[in-house]
Amino acid sequence: MIDLSFGIGAVDAVGRFKLTSGDFPPTDLTIEMLYLVEANAAVFAESRNLTMRLLGAKTEAEEQAFTDTLTGLRNRRAMDAILKRYADCSESFALMHLDLDFFKAVNDTLGHAAGDAVLREASRILGEETRASDAVARVGGDEFVLILNRISDVETVDRIGKRILQRPEKPIKFGDHICRISGSIGVTLSEDYAQPDPEQMLIDADKALYASKNAGRACLTLARHIDLSAPITEGVPPAR
Repeated sequence: MIDLSFGIGAVDAVGRFKLTSGDFPPTDLTIEMLYLVEANAAVFAESRNLTMRLLGAKTEAEEQAFTDTLTGLRNRRAMDAILKRYADCSESFALMHLDLDFFKAVNDTLGHAAGDAVLREASRILGEETRASDAVARVGGDEFVLILNRISDVETVDRIGKRILQRPEKPIKFGDHICRISGSIGVTLSEDYAQPDPEQMLIDADKALYASKNAGRACLTLARHIDLSAPITEGVPPAR
């Protein structure tokens, strides 16, 4: 009597010939090997599922860490990372600093719920007026920073800025009330710097923003057109 076994090719043979445990004698070591192979496959599948769940949880946590919870836009942390990447890669870009005018009046008269509704509406507008390759971040209560990828000419920046400024001036309805705001923008371009420095660009855009407010609000000012050595002063009425 000769007892033959598939040996090392058992797994392939079982699959190829559609064999079951009934095709082997109980004492055949092939049965034990097949059980081990099956157990190993089950452990591997469970390990892979666990790894995928962990990666998903990590991705979700990272996404939340870079997202403004109220508006769904990027937050300041995300903005800093994007600016650093652009500066390191020497990509041309425009940086817009937008502040909502008269937002404080909305909060003071209608409450924070109305203010939140206005912020969400402003965020929706900014998302619609920018491209997927651009970045829009909420960096303060009513302040936003837009990073326009590969845009360096004044005409394009001016056109985008004017389009953005026109939309918030339309009345925003909140319940039975009407919220009226506008926006002021300060802009700086990466090409205006020998080596773009994110921190300096933010400072210069902020100065240009206040120049827009001093000019009467609801307008856009380029940092290259003002005296950047002068301190920031706001000569407009207190309401913002």
